[in-house]
Amino acid sequence: MKLFLVLGAVNGFLAVALGAFGAHGLEARLTEKQLGTWNTAVQYQMFHTMGLIAVGLLLAKFQSGSLTWAGWMFFIGIVIFSGSLYIYSTTAVKTFAMITPIGGVAFLIGWVLLGISVIRYL
Repeated sequence: MKLFLVLGAVNGFLAVALGAFGAHGLEARLTEKQLGTWNTAVQYQMFHTMGLIAVGLLLAKFQSGSLTWAGWMFFIGIVIFSGSLYIYSTTAVKTFAMITPIGGVAFLIGWVLLGISVIRYL
């Protein structure tokens, strides 16, 4: 429980910091398309940060393997999806954009597992 709350807090901080960095530190260095990619990474990181926090709070109420896996899928998704987009937007190395969907699948799995947990235990 506590781990996912801490991961949520850290990722929330990072999403705000990286969003501000993109808006103020990268605007003169990246194209509009690259900035759009950066912003997509920030948005998805923040959306799934809320998922991490929800998992942490729900784990305080009940223990569930599917709920724990939902938290891990959200975290893995953040690292792979947002991480690859951050790197791709600043380097234009297409290999990073090609692994982004793996993170997206991790997000989808996380939401399904969260839904299953809620249906089963609440």
